Amino acid sequence: MRQHLILFLKGFTMGLANVVPGVSGGTIALLAGIFERFVHALKSFDIEALRLLFKFKFKEFAAHTDLLFLVTVLLGEVISIFTAARLLSYLFTINNGIYVWAFFFGLILVSVYYVGKTVKKYTFLNILLLIIGAVLAYGMSMITPASENDNIFYLIFCGALAICDMLLPGISGSYTLILLGNYKLVVIDAVSQLNFRVLLPVAVGVVIGFLAFSRFLSWLMKNYGDQTTAMLTGFVFGSLGFIWPWKIPHYAKTISEDGFELEVLNSHGEPVVEFWEKYMPDLNSGTFIAIALMVVGILTLAGIEKLAHSKGGKKSEPVPAKQVEID
Repeated sequence: MRQHLILFLKGFTMGLANVVPGVSGGTIALLAGIFERFVHALKSFDIEALRLLFKFKFKEFAAHTDLLFLVTVLLGEVISIFTAARLLSYLFTINNGIYVWAFFFGLILVSVYYVGKTVKKYTFLNILLLIIGAVLAYGMSMITPASENDNIFYLIFCGALAICDMLLPGISGSYTLILLGNYKLVVIDAVSQLNFRVLLPVAVGVVIGFLAFSRFLSWLMKNYGDQTTAMLTGFVFGSLGFIWPWKIPHYAKTISEDGFELEVLNSHGEPVVEFWEKYMPDLNSGTFIAIALMVVGILTLAGIEKLAHSKGGKKSEPVPAKQVEID
């Protein structure tokens, strides 16, 4: 029971992270020590899983897919999004969200150390992969978004790339859609209007990306664990570019049928941020509060790490043997 409660809380924290633009739930999964098991569980929804399901072998199906683990984590994530995450959304309205960004900046900053130290040996290759991961993640925060494109093959590509980025720590799937130019088309217009001409290609891309990338990532972690962890550490470090607290939002625009420029709104009626213009803050009381919250974020993760390793505790959940087999 205690183990399941801990998994639920980890999923709950992943849900909170998904509310923060630019912060990936995969980052929190990595910090919580469940990322590898989470990827293996997702990867296990394969032909063998379908065979067990169609034969009504539910016990074997649950064991093969690590279903109890997955359901517990996802339940925590869903409940978080519909409850405590609302409070987090409200906090973003205070002082342009600087204080929330600052807390998460401190949290992610110190996590680079905790994730990075799990790399057994820093060879030249591992250091190079870490740098590549950091450059790729940070570079995404600097890219100018593309124009909207409803070509069916481009929509499939958007779905595949977005789900891959949602699985990767440090990269936000929704932000990827903004960079590809299709956030409004897919998340706003197509969902609200149930436009299946757009939704179906995106769904096909999501399935293709999910099945291919989850298996590829699982294979990488099993065969090249150190190298994969080094690159993921780089992704987490590079994601600090997304969550730098001091920045000015520039909102996505669209042209109405009668030629007027309008802001793109999400399903909650809030403007969608296209990109952020970062700046260095002045030294004032607000800045010192933000720095203090960074320290709180650092101490929070340090405290969690200490609790996780006290009294023989383990940070990560064991991965069932079936989960690491490559079919």
